[in-house]
Amino acid sequence: MNKEFTKSLKSGIRDNRHRGSVGEFLTEKILPGSKVLAVSAYFTIYAYEALKDHLNQIEHLHFLFGEPKFIKSLDPNKTDKKSFKIEDEEIKLSNRLEQNRIARECAEWIRQKVHIKSIRHSNLLHGKLYHIDNNGVEEAIMGSSNFTVKGLGLSLNNNIELNLEVDSKRDRNDLKDWFCEIWNNDEIVEDVKDEVLAYLEQLYTNYCPEFIYYKTLYHLFEKFLADQSKGGLFTEKTQLTETEIWKTLFEFQKDGVKGAINKILAHNGCIIADSVGLGKTFEALAIIKYFELLNYRVLVLCPKKLKENWTVYQSYIGSELNPFINDRFNYTVLCHTDLSRDRGRSGDIDLATINWGNYDLVVIDESHNFRNNTKGRRNEDGNIVRKSRYERLMDDIIKEGIKTKVLLISATPVNINLRDLRNQIYFITEDKDDNFKQSMGIHSLKETISVAQREFTHWADHKKNPERNVKDLLEKLPSSFFKLLDELTIARSRKHIQTYYKEEMSKIGSFPERLKPIPISPQIDTKGRFMSYDKLNDEISNYQLSLFNPSKYVKTEYKDLYEEKAGTKKVMQLDLFPFTQSEREHYLIGMMKVNFMKRLESSIRSFAITMGRTISKIEDLEDRIRRFKQFQSENPGLDFDDLTITDIEDEELKEAMEVGKKLTYKLAHLKLDEWLRDLQKDKAQLSILHSTAQSISIERDAKLKELKMLIENKVKNPTLTRDGKPNKKVLVFTAFADTAGYLYDALKDWVSSELKVHIALVTGGASNCRTTFIPKGYKEQTEFNHILTNFSPVSKKRNKITSMPQDDEIDILIATDCISEGQNLQDCDYLINYDIHWNPVKIIQRFGRIDRIGSINEAVQLVNFWPTDDLNKYINLKNRVEARMALVDIAATTEDNILNTEAIKELIKDDLKYRDKQLLRLKDEVLDLEDLGESVTLNEFTLDDFRIELSKYIEANRKVLEDAPLGLYAVVPSPSGENARLADYSRLEKATKDLISKGVIFCLRQKGDVPGCEKVNPLQPYFLVYVRDDGFVRYTFTQPKQILEMYRLLCSGKTIPYEALCRLFDEQTNNGSNMKHYNELLKNAVGAIVNTFKKKTIHHLLSGRNAILPDQQSQVSETTDFELITWLIIK
Repeated sequence: MNKEFTKSLKSGIRDNRHRGSVGEFLTEKILPGSKVLAVSAYFTIYAYEALKDHLNQIEHLHFLFGEPKFIKSLDPNKTDKKSFKIEDEEIKLSNRLEQNRIARECAEWIRQKVHIKSIRHSNLLHGKLYHIDNNGVEEAIMGSSNFTVKGLGLSLNNNIELNLEVDSKRDRNDLKDWFCEIWNNDEIVEDVKDEVLAYLEQLYTNYCPEFIYYKTLYHLFEKFLADQSKGGLFTEKTQLTETEIWKTLFEFQKDGVKGAINKILAHNGCIIADSVGLGKTFEALAIIKYFELLNYRVLVLCPKKLKENWTVYQSYIGSELNPFINDRFNYTVLCHTDLSRDRGRSGDIDLATINWGNYDLVVIDESHNFRNNTKGRRNEDGNIVRKSRYERLMDDIIKEGIKTKVLLISATPVNINLRDLRNQIYFITEDKDDNFKQSMGIHSLKETISVAQREFTHWADHKKNPERNVKDLLEKLPSSFFKLLDELTIARSRKHIQTYYKEEMSKIGSFPERLKPIPISPQIDTKGRFMSYDKLNDEISNYQLSLFNPSKYVKTEYKDLYEEKAGTKKVMQLDLFPFTQSEREHYLIGMMKVNFMKRLESSIRSFAITMGRTISKIEDLEDRIRRFKQFQSENPGLDFDDLTITDIEDEELKEAMEVGKKLTYKLAHLKLDEWLRDLQKDKAQLSILHSTAQSISIERDAKLKELKMLIENKVKNPTLTRDGKPNKKVLVFTAFADTAGYLYDALKDWVSSELKVHIALVTGGASNCRTTFIPKGYKEQTEFNHILTNFSPVSKKRNKITSMPQDDEIDILIATDCISEGQNLQDCDYLINYDIHWNPVKIIQRFGRIDRIGSINEAVQLVNFWPTDDLNKYINLKNRVEARMALVDIAATTEDNILNTEAIKELIKDDLKYRDKQLLRLKDEVLDLEDLGESVTLNEFTLDDFRIELSKYIEANRKVLEDAPLGLYAVVPSPSGENARLADYSRLEKATKDLISKGVIFCLRQKGDVPGCEKVNPLQPYFLVYVRDDGFVRYTFTQPKQILEMYRLLCSGKTIPYEALCRLFDEQTNNGSNMKHYNELLKNAVGAIVNTFKKKTIHHLLSGRNAILPDQQSQVSETTDFELITWLIIK
């Protein structure tokens, strides 16, 4: 006979090891008709399930809880506080799926045969007792075993317990008497049967989908809730909610503001990257007001062209156009360009007196302008002559003086390289690379973004990865990158607002319909005497433009001297950055040629002006050279900066001109005769173009003629607004102020006399604004914001400004990109791009002025002027690679670029192909920013909307969520299945419907303390997985945003269960008895978690120098214990 079995027979101890278990004792002793008494701290339905064949036959059970509650409020971070431990935490995961059935059966048994009481006070009773009476034959055991699967020794991995059978009749009687004495003492115990049944009912009731959605969010964001409850995060119990700006915001904007404030409070900064037309400026104003109410000093930095967007709201200006005058905004406004100056004035501010380090919050509008950590000007000795704007902002405002919080605003914080993002985030971290080590577990910001960039670059390569999809990218991107963007960004798209704020959209009005863009490519000269755009491009490509190339004429013996002065001498003969001075000049010439074509593309007048300016520069240089040759007693210096054209409007060209060291050439060191010959040749070529361009009058301007036809047709055949009023408005955009001025002068008399409407011009700054709308006694007609208000009186609420005219308005507005951002001009429904900006983002931003939520117009029309019919030829213009190389020179640092010049050129060609592809799409369709790329956008990574939703819901439902058990589920119809008729999915796009097929979304939690796993799983310790009904895992834990958006689409607003689907589920599973199919799906989900975790762990290890693996015990594996938090069945 087995020695261990013999030992268990002889021993009265039951320890769940070699001496038997309490479960075996109960199985052996409980008979039909038994009367059972029990004392235990816990009672679980799974212990009942294991013993139900015996328990169902008893006469009755008196069960006494030894503790009033099994979870105390000692740990405020615990989100599963309940009164009784009904579900067993140690039960096998797959058995959790049967929780509903087991709970229902257990509840029925309790109703019929069980009485339950509980000790009123904690820590009063610690013993465990099981007493059985079989018609006077009594059995008893007492010790440490609770009524749980592990406690009773009924699982594969049991607790070690110490229990002793009571074999004395006297002692068994004493125990029974003792039990009855306590049971009947109402001062010590209370009846809790109804409470237990009520709790059990939660386990088997049919839940509405919305509750399961919020129960899931409740657990996923438990840390957020804990931080909020500590009072460290924004709640609506603040003065901000009483302000005019807050009352003006739409609900989605308020949600964005709350999220941004929380991020600033938690991490010192935030990036608002909402898409075009969603009101980022108003969101920023609300955030500013929140901090002003805390007595923060606030600085707003914006592009010069957008300054009036911000100054209009300053209280001290007292503008009648300020709808928030009662909010008394007190922030300071400076331009990005002011950072390049130490003295002078910016408006009424003396820059010399500013205490740059004394701002508590700096708001950086269009923060992508700081995406390059450009180094400032150095002299020939390497000393700083002037800090770059980036350095000035970082060193003198953010690092210097008091602690400064940072709000970054940009619809496009990333251009083509994630380094763009890193340089902006460094403002939040005060240039500290490990700043988020404690708060996010990110050891190196640079490393995190570099790894993400490498993954993105490899994923985006069509040659290496022709069958790419976003899921593959998200699985490879480091978890820390997801965490970083989720914690720092607010990024919502137009589609997002349409999908998730339907109720608000129905109140405030929808976005207008986007009509197909109208492409127009007119001739240049109605008489056909000016060469075509394509031919001129070929001509200009062959020009030398020696004006901008002095290094070509440096005498041989001085070449090394000037490369050293420029700081561009090649190191060890390696062809690495930085460029040589001659290369830099070559690329700048390429950029000048592109600028010439941009100017022609804009208007023949702009082109003529540029030709004239360049010829004047050549003539000035010729005079200086001739004077030197005549009087050679001196050896004057020629500053390279003096050769460039200073009054250019091309922002990229300006930026390129400012790069590099300040370089002065000595005329005696140059081959002047050769340079003069080339300058004369250039001048002759440019003079022909100049005189030909000047000869084209307004009457011969074919492009202008086409514009007049478009305007006349719109005014004489106006569209109708939603309320039936005629709409004659036209907004004309151009990239250049001289083109805008030319158009205004050419059109104003004709518009006034023949079309009988008013026209206006805005090009930034009050002195550059003009209009024909001059009512009697009205003094501010040419003020920037007055013109915009008179052009769009409904959206600008002109009717509330009594001092402004109310009877007439401006219908035609000519503008530069000074209003392409931050303005709501949605009274207009017709926008003309008189020139096509080569950056597609600008085109989208322009259209965002009229394509806005709540528009008074049913539809909006975009008209694009293209320089040629052959768009493929247009986008393949020569010199564009050289032009982009000049910009690469700006961003190049030895830290980030270990590439030779040819490799950089290849990258630029790829980027240009990418942009060109976007431009071609814009010919036929209107795009959102997130539609531009075949890639992921920032809104793929931020979960803030879900946090805000939860915050609202929890105000009235916190206790219900706290008390609800784990393992709950709901059943919803699939939008693509036969049950779709049960829900309103009419607004979903077909692609979305097809994506959500039958299956299950599981929310699981990894058990135990698992440090380090957050490096792999952004929602650690929680895992979301979507498994289709065929077993295919569609989304794993690397795509929580997509899964939660599915959850919201399927559950939000569904406040009652789909009873028909619940019945169908019960029928298919035999009321929960046959869960084989769902167990298989759960197994696939866990398998996908394990496989993806392993892949990401290995990838994380190989991807960067600072990669640290989670502990072996913490890593997810086949043996990892998971808890089932919720599951959503899609039928």
